[in-house]
Amino acid sequence: MPTTETEIEAGAAEVRLEVRSHPRCLEHRTGLGHPEQPGRLAAILQALDPPPDARWRLLPESPLPPEDDILGVLEWVHDAAYIERVRSAWSSGKGWLDSQDCVVSEGSFAAATAAAGLALQAGLDLVNGRVERVFVAARPPAHHAERARARGYCLFNAVALAAEVIVRSWNRPVLIVDFDALHGNGTQQQFWERGDVGYLSVHRFPWFPGTGTADQVGAGPGLGTTRNIPLAEGADDEIFCTALERGLEELATRLQPAALVLSAGFNAHHADPTGGMRLTGEGFRRLTRAVMAAARAVAGGRVLSILEGGFAPAALAEGARAHVEEMVDPDGPGTNVRMAVN
Repeated sequence: MPTTETEIEAGAAEVRLEVRSHPRCLEHRTGLGHPEQPGRLAAILQALDPPPDARWRLLPESPLPPEDDILGVLEWVHDAAYIERVRSAWSSGKGWLDSQDCVVSEGSFAAATAAAGLALQAGLDLVNGRVERVFVAARPPAHHAERARARGYCLFNAVALAAEVIVRSWNRPVLIVDFDALHGNGTQQQFWERGDVGYLSVHRFPWFPGTGTADQVGAGPGLGTTRNIPLAEGADDEIFCTALERGLEELATRLQPAALVLSAGFNAHHADPTGGMRLTGEGFRRLTRAVMAAARAVAGGRVLSILEGGFAPAALAEGARAHVEEMVDPDGPGTNVRMAVN
């Protein structure tokens, strides 16, 4: 079983990261054979059960804001009518919302609201200086959810919500870094014309959802703040990580963000059947080192990471463990990313 908060606090190691989750995220029941299963979260929590010398704290039942507060803030990134459709979808009898990959059950609204609440609280705690680094282990995932449409297993876009909380609180830019193997169409849509939120995605193309070509760079005030790096099927550690490092250097230097928000997907792992990529655990370490180097250079080390894809439990657990271990490294062993600091 995961170690309790009290047990971690009794240890001697300096806590540099909180891993936050909530049991309500297990209530989203998608049925036999669906890739987005409660077992994904169970595998992560088991993998992130901290050893005595760990520098992270695992909070498997992290406090959530009141539901009314979560729903009110969700209207920053979703239409009110859509939020109500998610609430009532399970009772429609068809078992899915908007597309057949978005299966819903009686507990789906509670799970999706909890995932959004975890992101909201993490964003608030980061803004208020209570935490510097957080990994939110929640489900269902986020980055395919559009303003008024569920898609790709995603119901509410918790990543977009976290970014909005930080931007509106500080009136400073935020950079979203998405290393899920699939493009985050919902996140891109949300910030397409925004100059204060950057979006960097490295992903497989052509592949679901069909967005994320290199010429999609934003519009209006957001022109140039979206950076897509599509890669062919089979990209390995070197290809994938080099692409992210170069895009990260470009956008982080340009935006000078106050914090980095991560769409942390692990379906680019070579053992995951959904991503078609060939990353290893070391690849996810390298991705995280690059992000942390950028955060230290331009964002005071502030990183809020939110779980996205990853549908082979053992591979997901390996990637998440590598990610968290690198996030707590205070200095990092170095990276090819070099930021210009204003």
